[in-house]
Amino acid sequence: MTDRPENSTERGELAAALRRAAVGGVDDSPLARSMYSSDASLYRVPPRVVVTPREAGELPAVLGVCRDAGVPLTMRGGGTSIAGNAVGPGVVVDVSRHLNRVLEIDPEAGTALVEPGIVQARLHRVAAVHGLRFGPDPSTRTRATLGGMIGNNACGSRALGYGRTSDNVLGLDVVAGSGERLRLGDMPGAGSESASLERLRGLVGERLAVIRTEFGRFGRQVSGYSLEHLLPENGFDVARALVGSEGTLALTTAARIRMVREPACRLLVVLGYGSMAEAADAVPAILPFGPVACEGLDSRITGVVRERRGPDAVPPLPRGSGWMLVELAGAEIGALRATARRVVKESGCVDSMFVEDMALGDALWRIREDGSGLVARTPGGEQAHAGWEDSAVPPERLGEYLRELEALLDGYDLFGVPYGHFGDGCIHVRIDFPFGRDAEEGTRVFRSFLNEAATLAARHGGTMSGEHGDGRARSELLPHMYSAEALALCSAVKDVFDPDDLLNPGIIVRPAAVDADLRPAQAVPLKRGLGLAFRDDRGDLSRAVHRCTGVGKCRADNTGAGGVMCPSYLATKEEKDSTRGRARVLQEVVNGKLGPDGWKSEALHDVLDLCLSCKGCASDCPTGIDMASYKAEALHRRYRRKIRPRSHYALGWLPRWTRLAARTPAAIKIMNAAMRARALKPLVAWGADIDRRRTLPAFAPVTFRRWFASHGSAEGRNGDVVLFVDSFTDAFSPDVGKATVKVLEHAGYRVSVTERPVCCGITWISTGQLDGARAQARRTVRALLPHVRRGAKVVGMEPSCTGVLRSDAEELLSGVDAAAAREVAAATRTLAELLAETPDWTPPDLSGVEGIAQPHCHHHAVMGWTKDAALLKKAGAHVDRLGNCCGLAGNFGVEKGHHDVSVAVAEQQLLPAVRKTGENDVVLADGFSCRTQLRELSDRDGEHLAQLLARHLPDKDG
Repeated sequence: MTDRPENSTERGELAAALRRAAVGGVDDSPLARSMYSSDASLYRVPPRVVVTPREAGELPAVLGVCRDAGVPLTMRGGGTSIAGNAVGPGVVVDVSRHLNRVLEIDPEAGTALVEPGIVQARLHRVAAVHGLRFGPDPSTRTRATLGGMIGNNACGSRALGYGRTSDNVLGLDVVAGSGERLRLGDMPGAGSESASLERLRGLVGERLAVIRTEFGRFGRQVSGYSLEHLLPENGFDVARALVGSEGTLALTTAARIRMVREPACRLLVVLGYGSMAEAADAVPAILPFGPVACEGLDSRITGVVRERRGPDAVPPLPRGSGWMLVELAGAEIGALRATARRVVKESGCVDSMFVEDMALGDALWRIREDGSGLVARTPGGEQAHAGWEDSAVPPERLGEYLRELEALLDGYDLFGVPYGHFGDGCIHVRIDFPFGRDAEEGTRVFRSFLNEAATLAARHGGTMSGEHGDGRARSELLPHMYSAEALALCSAVKDVFDPDDLLNPGIIVRPAAVDADLRPAQAVPLKRGLGLAFRDDRGDLSRAVHRCTGVGKCRADNTGAGGVMCPSYLATKEEKDSTRGRARVLQEVVNGKLGPDGWKSEALHDVLDLCLSCKGCASDCPTGIDMASYKAEALHRRYRRKIRPRSHYALGWLPRWTRLAARTPAAIKIMNAAMRARALKPLVAWGADIDRRRTLPAFAPVTFRRWFASHGSAEGRNGDVVLFVDSFTDAFSPDVGKATVKVLEHAGYRVSVTERPVCCGITWISTGQLDGARAQARRTVRALLPHVRRGAKVVGMEPSCTGVLRSDAEELLSGVDAAAAREVAAATRTLAELLAETPDWTPPDLSGVEGIAQPHCHHHAVMGWTKDAALLKKAGAHVDRLGNCCGLAGNFGVEKGHHDVSVAVAEQQLLPAVRKTGENDVVLADGFSCRTQLRELSDRDGEHLAQLLARHLPDKDG
């Protein structure tokens, strides 16, 4: 990150002062400053220093250093702030890393005492043993911290039932910007005399009329300070008033919160309408039935899900192009069904459905919760941005407001997909402000639109923010909804708590300009010298890495739902090992903020080093980030035509070495003997740059291709299949190939292979040798194309190689070769996919087969595992699918420096599940690397789907 020399000196002095104050986790490196320069908003504000304190007691020390130096301080939780609330130019304090404990749970009182960095989902896991949870549930709850929720007054989908965060905070332990420690509400030591609180009480007494008429007018009025809680009739509740102050008044060290009990029954009513505005019109008729949630969902969002994840990714929905998800909760399902029928009758919907299956309901909620990421690109491929992200109006005005907002978008020739918390009158929308076409014009349009939209919301009695806070995006707009007297009162309150204006300056009071420090306006196109085509990003690597909006789903544990992203973050809990952290540094590189050749920077190396290239983000990140491709491109740019790490030659060229070794049985014996020789192991490990604790796999005595040459495949009633013989199956796991042939022939296919060995290039891709990968892909496509044009299907056995044929090959190639790659991709199937398309084939009876399945990450990300799951279910097997990565991930877990993280990833899901399996349970693992990891770290061998099916075929077909 380029800076003036004196700034580097100032940062060093500030970091030294923090360390002298016994503050832990002080980091002023370019890496840290790059990662924390953005949150989930449009803004880029590099901090001077990042701090990850280990104890809550360090927070006053951080503040003390900042006060002495006159340096701003910004608190940060999960970094999911959409309005720019969690970026600042001074010290940024990340409480999520260490200040994340549940200090106390009182089941009888229904309360919990927590530190500010506790993630809501983790709090729920801890409290679940008592049947408790925290009521408000923002869509980011799997990574949002309670401190951040308190800062923004987060609400979420179920605020109708459980209220906002401010309705559930009982007490706070805080340090004001003045340095004074305040224990407020239900906290030990609360009620002590405080000159600051007396001044605050005096201010309130002088402005009662303003507070009563302008603040707290309706439930989602989050903008500004929540001064209504300071009214005498509300008990002068300072703790609740601090909720939503966005870290501008005090630092939270602990909070006591109200917990709620899960209802015995839930029922989801899905209502279909002709449009989103018509759905909004129906809200007043639905609210009297007391729903816990009432959410709006647009057909344009479900369209994106189908396009990106396949038609099966969206459950069946009622007729319509706009829907409301109305959740009812209670003690008895019969009463809920009766209420649901009345809701439908009064709703004016064109169609409806009831959902009692919670798995189906969760699938619908996931689509809604991924909304901000899913609409981050328009159908035309333009980036859609936050900014006017969560305005709210009284629910009875929602339909009219929504129509006028859509008309305003049309007037500016802008596109956005509204959705959101309709029952609360809160609308989310991402808008394609034209920063990418012309940064200056985009900035002008952004400012102009925001001001007109603010005028519109205020005219409907609404608020600039309904749950995400004002931040940098909306603080300047507050005069549209508050009088000068009300804003002066907010400034006076700020001065009571933070007289030096050090806490998150520029937010709410004395605001920064809405168009200052806009990150999209700083983006620099990068289209030249690329190894990959980046066709979905118009050939622009900058557009690709700027897909990341910072929503932070990569920091969540998504494995329970079969997700993979992000295995390295789950293992280390470091921001640099998250997809978001990597994307932020890549954005700095392409924008030139890390020097003239940021591709060689230590910061970029550090963030990419532990990326497993699993591609989990390509399917799990709602914005469509593909970090595996970005890492390959980064390695390509760093090492092209230069000496590479030894592992790039040893592992990246592995298919070349296997072909040399497999030429004769004698060569195979020599290679296996050399790899088994203990005396040679250190030399082999050094030469290949691999970890000494790893054992290289043994070559099979007879390769698959050698076996197949003498096999012969009869005519098939269902046509021809060309088997893509990858290097791993050929050299190391020929039994997988034999089993695949057996199953395909049983299904009525004639099986063939290419005349000569071919390679998809996956090992070249993962090591960033994209010129070599391109040559491999070209040869492979040209070898497969004649088979495809004769009507054959291509069946892949190794998921990573199948994934290359389905996606990466086209990205590597151009012209007629790219067109040929598209033909091959359209004909390429996994075994399960082909069998699902074979109408006259019946799977063998797998009744009684139980176990677990570890889908290969590329299988999950590129092809999807739904066909495999369906086949196993149809055959009668009971196999539990695991999430996350196995941890080996091709060359990653073998390379020196990666072993410990590789094992830690395996310990997230795979190894604990294996330990619970019975002796006769199956462990399905189609990926060669997954089976290798299993063999090295457990006493179980993995089995390919083809092997499981072949074992259970009737003997006459053997």
